[in-house]
Amino acid sequence: MPLPKRRFSRSRRDKRRLAIHLTVPALSKCPQCGASTLSHQICPACGQYRGRQVIPMKTEEKKG
Repeated sequence: MPLPKRRFSRSRRDKRRLAIHLTVPALSKCPQCGASTLSHQICPACGQYRGRQVIPMKTEEKKG
């Protein structure tokens, strides 16, 4: 198996690795509750997707 004759410099190595990085996912706002959600996903705050209730959410009960 062929091997490189010379060692790559740090700058050359880092230029190659520049494109390999984590990206922040694009978030959108839920139209019903305004919470940040991933696109094409059910809203974790209200449980709705595209205007209909997909997951029944528990309502908060006040203790008094």
